Amino acid sequence: MIDLFFMDGLPVAVMGLGKSGLATARALRDSGADVRVWDDNPASRAAAEANGFQVVDLATADLSSLTTIVWSPGIPHTYPAPHPVAVRAREAGIELVCDVELLGRAERESAFIGITGTNGKSTTTTLVGHVMAAAGRRIAVGGNLGTPVLTFDPLGADGTHILEMSSYQLELTFSITFDVAVLLNITPDHLARHGGMEGYVAAKRMIFHRQTKPRTAVIGVDDALCRKIYEDLAAVGDQRVWPVSAQGPIAGGVYAADGWLVDDTGAAAEKIAELARFPALLGTHNWQNAAAAFAACKAAGVPAATIVAAMESFPGLAHRQQLVASVEGVRFVNDSKATNADATEKALATFDPIYWILGGQAKETGLDGLEGYMGRVRHAFLIGEAQDVFADWLGARGVAFTKCGTLDIATTKAAGLALAEGLEGACVLLSPACASWDQFANFEKRGEAFAAYAAAIAKARQPAHQQSGSADE
Repeated sequence: MIDLFFMDGLPVAVMGLGKSGLATARALRDSGADVRVWDDNPASRAAAEANGFQVVDLATADLSSLTTIVWSPGIPHTYPAPHPVAVRAREAGIELVCDVELLGRAERESAFIGITGTNGKSTTTTLVGHVMAAAGRRIAVGGNLGTPVLTFDPLGADGTHILEMSSYQLELTFSITFDVAVLLNITPDHLARHGGMEGYVAAKRMIFHRQTKPRTAVIGVDDALCRKIYEDLAAVGDQRVWPVSAQGPIAGGVYAADGWLVDDTGAAAEKIAELARFPALLGTHNWQNAAAAFAACKAAGVPAATIVAAMESFPGLAHRQQLVASVEGVRFVNDSKATNADATEKALATFDPIYWILGGQAKETGLDGLEGYMGRVRHAFLIGEAQDVFADWLGARGVAFTKCGTLDIATTKAAGLALAEGLEGACVLLSPACASWDQFANFEKRGEAFAAYAAAIAKARQPAHQQSGSADE
């Protein structure tokens, strides 16, 4: 737990009692602060009260003793309409900060690597953490990724905090100047929360707040918005600025070209590794993640050979194009987190031929936008509530399909066909383009079930002596 020593004896409020909010309240209480908490959800308030916290309605309570409210980034405080508590706080001159800001104030001697972007930030953050750990660094990895930052162990001067930063968190973090700051990409997202695209871009750009040399900005330049930010920062020259690209050579940066990861941040461009050596980083979108992670870790002082070796062993994120089994050349890939067509598109663009398992609780957009990838689909296996609607969609586009109903049947049938056909590069892909709630508690449980079915198939195809172990063992 992070020691928030600077809050000892001071009154402070916590607004929003999700996972990070409760962790913040505990850290403040353990540090001697006078803590009061609030959440608009009665169940959350009851849980906090059961844990011994003082629950106070911040919309009506006297706030005059407060200087700080630790704000859940998910609660609107500006657009599209500020929460009434945010209005009251600002009128009273009370600062709104998030838990990452408190981490920055507590761990001033530590190094910080921050990663943001509309897409890919979780993979890149996890990959950077994996590389830094392999390099023997003392690290903590979290933030928007899921681990509340105030549950970290203190790292001090020898440690590095590796943080996935959402646009919401960046708006509420002021003290941290990232030693390495990564911006992967920007596409329209959360526009209502930021008052439009201009506000969203401004929030993302805050990852570079107050950077000066020798600090490093790593920026993906494959979209126009990020390319403009790169050009602006490079022109000013306050910090070291390295561009990254998944689309080909970029002078002075790290990029993917002709199947290779190339480093051009030094005296001359150098081929670092074939991208095929990174089995958990397949597809163009992951090449950008790999380039950005390489640049970030190099900027943090990790040797290139160490970075490449760690990337080779990177297991990937659970439920995101996660290789869970390989049977006689057929890959079983768990992409259960793909709960809409946009997410599924990335997987369909990566593999060929595909034995596609899809369905569940459909989103409004259905399978729109996936038409161009149907030539990669050898056969589709449908599950869940959406199977009839999806069957009509697939049939209209000439895609062969089988209605399976449940995931166990779909996995068995997909594996059977893929193994029987024996096509090179074959992939049994769970990328449902649907929510999981019709049959599973969440997408994680769905992915875990698929992985278990795939493992059972892999075991059943092993020779008998490999299943039980040889006599020498």
